[in-house]
Amino acid sequence: MVPGLSGSLRWAGRGGMRAEPSERRLFGRARRANSVVARKKFYSVYVSPDEDAKLQARAVVRKVTVPRFLFESAMNAHIETSTERQEVIAELFRVTRLMANVSNNVNQLAKYANSEGQFPAEAAGVVAEYQVLAGQVEDVIERLAQS
Repeated sequence: MVPGLSGSLRWAGRGGMRAEPSERRLFGRARRANSVVARKKFYSVYVSPDEDAKLQARAVVRKVTVPRFLFESAMNAHIETSTERQEVIAELFRVTRLMANVSNNVNQLAKYANSEGQFPAEAAGVVAEYQVLAGQVEDVIERLAQS
């Protein structure tokens, strides 16, 4: 074995010895590509023993180190934090309250139409407002479903 080479060495005929790539390099993950700009920023994360055990277990399942697991998780665009989820849920509650107000207005308009025998002109605006709110609810529910 030659220092600095991974894998085993084999005789390659006239060319002499050649390094055979290790099984880890063939089937595992390669290290991250070198950066044009030096990586100078370092982050340190403190975790409890329980959190450490969970991180190590998740890293083992994915066959990576804990730092690599943390980096890849952080760089994944599909990851949602609990803060982002809470903001989406708060928006859903806000839109739901607005829809309740609009439905109250619709009930008042229906009561007026039943008692007076005519539908008020303001009803078209209320229906348009309701349609906008219904679209917002659909958008929020879709965002929640994707997370």
